[in-house]
Amino acid sequence: MPEIRPLQVHHLKSACSSCSVLELCLPIGMTGEEVERLDTLIVQRFKVKKGAALYRTGDPLRSLYAVRIGSFKTCVVSVDGREQVTGFHIPGEMLGLDAISADAHACTAFALEDSEVCPIHFAQLEKLAQTLPSLQHNLNRLLSREIVRDHSMLMLMGNMNSDERLAAFLLNLSQRFSIRGYSSKEFVLKMRREEIGSYLGLRLETICRGIAHLRDQGLVEIAGRDVKILDMEGLKQMIAGCHRQPR
Repeated sequence: MPEIRPLQVHHLKSACSSCSVLELCLPIGMTGEEVERLDTLIVQRFKVKKGAALYRTGDPLRSLYAVRIGSFKTCVVSVDGREQVTGFHIPGEMLGLDAISADAHACTAFALEDSEVCPIHFAQLEKLAQTLPSLQHNLNRLLSREIVRDHSMLMLMGNMNSDERLAAFLLNLSQRFSIRGYSSKEFVLKMRREEIGSYLGLRLETICRGIAHLRDQGLVEIAGRDVKILDMEGLKQMIAGCHRQPR
């Protein structure tokens, strides 16, 4: 269980219309005038220090949070105190959607590095969405994406062996970085191996063996947290079952 530090906030000016991840976030497909109306809901964005909790399990729903800079992990804690990582979030993605059904957060969100978020007051967002069909559509799209992500995770856990899970995880990150204009073949893991293992339902030693297996097959190079994908097609074929390993 990571140390829970108090949220450290540094207020900044905000403007959706000039944001570098505009096309990936809630305003996608909205007109300039509509984005300006959404701007009014974001009074100020703020920074979250590495290791700090943006919100915790049980906290009441007040805002959704668009990740502008940095990255986060979401997790739940079992009755015996063990942490289960439920997701990793990078710029352009939305945090806090888990709280909509019960008006309280079902997980805790920790910053994996010094990060910055744009808070969007949820009650005001719902009210604005009633007058902006494009905004309501985007909210529905975000919720649908969460459902699809959950389904993908269930398939990952149920149908893939450990090497395939790791390959799928790396490919998923590769695709998400690519969409944001970063390299799809070289990137840095902001999460620890233990956190990857928790997310994939694998032990730390299994993650370490999996990295060695992928390296031995000439698919990836991983040194510390630096990842270099050598054979993108090979990773995809592994997931597709073309080169399945014995279970």
